[in-house]
Amino acid sequence: MANSNTAYGLRPVGLVGSASNSTGVTQYEIANDNTNAIFQYSIVVPLAAGVIDQAGATNGGTTQALGVLMGVEYQDSVQKKPVFINYWPGSGSVSVDTNYPVKAFVADNPNQIFKVASDATLTNRATGQAAVFANATLGTSARTGSTDTGSSNSALSVSSIAVTATLALRIVGIQDDPGNADYASAGIPLLVRLSAHFNAPTSRFDSQTTATTTGL
Repeated sequence: MANSNTAYGLRPVGLVGSASNSTGVTQYEIANDNTNAIFQYSIVVPLAAGVIDQAGATNGGTTQALGVLMGVEYQDSVQKKPVFINYWPGSGSVSVDTNYPVKAFVADNPNQIFKVASDATLTNRATGQAAVFANATLGTSARTGSTDTGSSNSALSVSSIAVTATLALRIVGIQDDPGNADYASAGIPLLVRLSAHFNAPTSRFDSQTTATTTGL
């Protein structure tokens, strides 16, 4: 039976070790003239201007990941009140009062573990287990999402799985999920960490690129 969930971005599920998982977030800002859609559960990066943007954005450059977007708040210039939304639609899709910041709430703990769906078959349980402790990317799905739900449509690129240290994700396990346990289909829930994290005590550059066609 095909898996019930096949693409939903990176969803926080716990922390490395026995640390308490508060699912806490940190507030950052998105430039109020940023036209990029930044979807919930997608990876974001810090920019030199002191704001965040989607991973692999043209002005994102090669940098460490900051975390995963969980939600946004902005002041609506027409309604004259704050709006809470689970993603940033882009400045061309909302009426923003530029006298107020666009607040972005990010799951930015460098020890955060996320679940992410595989984008293709892993063949069988043994092959899936062999991917644990390897690295991978989201490919070009890193920036995709649904404007209906506001959620990311990104999934882990099975074809990218390798020991290459510069890949953006480190696979650390497979989540037990009876509804998503068909290894012959896409949608196996893999547990991952962000390999190169901006908030880590020591961090390196990952494989992010300014080319929007290359992905993360």
